[in-house]
Amino acid sequence: MTALSIVVPCFNEEACLELLHARLTGAAREAMGDDYEIVLINDGSRDGSWPIMRRLALGDPHLVCLDLSRNHGHQLALTAGLDLARGELILIVDADLQDPPELLGPMLQTMRAEGADVVYGVRRSRSGETQFKKATAHAFYRLLASATEIDLPVDAGDFRLMTRRALNVLLAMPEQARFIRGMVAWIGFRQVPFLYDRADRAAGISKYPLRKMLRFALDALTGFSSAPLKLASHFGLLLSLGSLLIILYILYAFVSGQSIQGWTSLMLVMVVLGAVQMFVLAMMGEYIGRLYSQAKQRPLYIVQEIAGGSGERRGRLGQVAEATANNDSPGGSGTLPIR
Repeated sequence: MTALSIVVPCFNEEACLELLHARLTGAAREAMGDDYEIVLINDGSRDGSWPIMRRLALGDPHLVCLDLSRNHGHQLALTAGLDLARGELILIVDADLQDPPELLGPMLQTMRAEGADVVYGVRRSRSGETQFKKATAHAFYRLLASATEIDLPVDAGDFRLMTRRALNVLLAMPEQARFIRGMVAWIGFRQVPFLYDRADRAAGISKYPLRKMLRFALDALTGFSSAPLKLASHFGLLLSLGSLLIILYILYAFVSGQSIQGWTSLMLVMVVLGAVQMFVLAMMGEYIGRLYSQAKQRPLYIVQEIAGGSGERRGRLGQVAEATANNDSPGGSGTLPIR
């Protein structure tokens, strides 16, 4: 067990890995001395990220790197790193350095002063991002906070400092479609915000295009809220009432001998009814799909190779792999063959 683990998912980050390692090392040493570890997870990168990680691990005993078998996605890569982390405290940071690791010290002071289990970063400003990204992020966080049944903080990403107690609860949650920041909020305990200004990317481009952002938003919404299903049921109720009114109107017209005209109106009603029905089916399908994925109970991730780390750490990985095969892993997370 170490005092601090810093967990960093990486995807195509060869341009900033050297700087990332240097800044993480400086921040960890300033806060914890020599009692820390850095866990880098290569999430199926297609560039030279993994060779750089292996080289860095050879020269730094504090660094351990995982190479996943393919691109599993940011949240599952993060889960793999959290499974491996041995620290009493765990700091989650993105590899692009938009969330400055030098804030570890002030976040640690806040945690101790507040007696908190989680200190989560709240973005006071977002440098280097487009107006579209800022507007959509602003709307997403507020929509999600209003729709979910948990107290989900707005303008907060995965950048946070957690205690081992909070992490153990997080790892015991068996979701396949994971939304880490929502899962941490669901845990409870004492969680306090930490305001900071988000920096520009150190290098490279965003790994979250619009398609992935929409998928991420849908996973977050369906994972922590039944609001879409309730909205679908409300649509169904309104359509039922509308249909009843139309039937009454048709009966009245038939009894009074009036002719019913309006092909355009009829087609408009049919199009609206069809659209709403498809929306309802899509919402139901999304939730059923989540149930289907969960029922298969496949491992969340597979580790292809490990660079760095001690024999004790490799024993820990073997225990996780064996427990996962027997479906009794405390985290229920992934399959971790070791080379």
